[in-house]
Amino acid sequence: MDFNEISFRVRYAETDQMGVVYHGNYAQYLEMGRVEWLRGKGISYKEMENNGIMLPVISLSTNFKKSALYDDLITVRTILKGKPSVKIEFDFEIYNQSRELLADANVKLVFMDKNKMKPIRCPEYILAKLDI
Repeated sequence: MDFNEISFRVRYAETDQMGVVYHGNYAQYLEMGRVEWLRGKGISYKEMENNGIMLPVISLSTNFKKSALYDDLITVRTILKGKPSVKIEFDFEIYNQSRELLADANVKLVFMDKNKMKPIRCPEYILAKLDI
């Protein structure tokens, strides 16, 4: 299984009045995990966009198991689901410092030509870096 993990502390601004992470912040956590997974493969979002490739999200689902709280140390595990084609898909697991599963998620993105705004196949240079 090809995965990457990042860890960070929940900031006060990410919580509601009960000290619980607001559900909308999870999409940002998933993006952080995805960006760092790609960076670990030598793929930069910034360079992709400079090369005319965008990766818009076309599907995002999250299953919440337990609340993340202010100052928790969160770990986001990002897992590539398979070889990308026009789409790339990731599964995610989010844990607290006690390794309790807080949420799992799935995100699908599509490779898109930035200028034509049309879907394209995953570029070969990206496939080569993924070593799949």
